[in-house]
Amino acid sequence: MRKFGLPLLAVAFIGVDQLVKAWTVANIELHASREFLPGFMSLSYLRNYGAAWSILQGQQWFFTIVTVVVMIGLVWYYVKNIKGNLLTLFSLSLMMAGALGNFIDRVRLGYVVDMFQLDFINFPVFNVADMCLSVGVGLLFICILKEESNGSKS
Repeated sequence: MRKFGLPLLAVAFIGVDQLVKAWTVANIELHASREFLPGFMSLSYLRNYGAAWSILQGQQWFFTIVTVVVMIGLVWYYVKNIKGNLLTLFSLSLMMAGALGNFIDRVRLGYVVDMFQLDFINFPVFNVADMCLSVGVGLLFICILKEESNGSKS
């Protein structure tokens, strides 16, 4: 399960990300918004030509290079830890899914489709791939902290 199940899970998250993006493009006009969870979240259709908070807009070559380097690092770290902590492997799988989900958009469209807008706070609109990246990074951070605290007790 560890070797092949988690990468397959990453492929499933990429599929969900691309399906949600396709649904958004087909059902919501560009720059329009629909109420989804009243008072909490709306669905919007935005094109992000940059990274988080639309920084570095139009630098697709930069994002391509960064994504390739990050993916090489994630795959290397995954293989290195293949017999390690399942939560670490899960976090790496989420990060791979997020990186590839947005990479597919950048290569195919020249921008990333974003759709989830939090209504209770001023926060950038995001997508499923962004959620995978964020959760994956958070989980990996927790795993690293746990490893360090376990190692320091020895």
